[in-house]
Amino acid sequence: MNAQSVTAPEDLESALTIRRTVFVEEQGVPAEAENDEHDRTDAHHYLVWTDDGTPVGAARWRRTANGVKLERFAVLDKYRSQQAGAALLNAVLRDVQVAHPEATVYLNAQLRAIPFYERHGFEKVGEQFTECDIEHFQMEWRGKIINN
Repeated sequence: MNAQSVTAPEDLESALTIRRTVFVEEQGVPAEAENDEHDRTDAHHYLVWTDDGTPVGAARWRRTANGVKLERFAVLDKYRSQQAGAALLNAVLRDVQVAHPEATVYLNAQLRAIPFYERHGFEKVGEQFTECDIEHFQMEWRGKIINN
């Protein structure tokens, strides 16, 4: 799996399509809640591709008043548990660490994704909350990317 920042318009469209598939079609998130003003303004988008060049996962990050927020991590069902999410998360964290080394890095994790994020250096903070009818915890990154 190869993950990197989106630079081409067609790659952004692939990222948005993956997110629509996972969040809107699979999880029932309203389309108007899934896409927002940040998608085409201040968000930094990423894709992960299989070795044959098929885009299978997407994510984004953006600067907020509270630090750097990682958002919209989505991997197509067929490619889960194949390290696509790990490749995507590591690419995002490497770039964020370079761009904003002192910033708090955080995200809102769905309950089923918490073990994944914990394995990658995130810790739960605060209380459980509901967003788009899905239970979440805010998590902050405590790790460091050392390799590559």
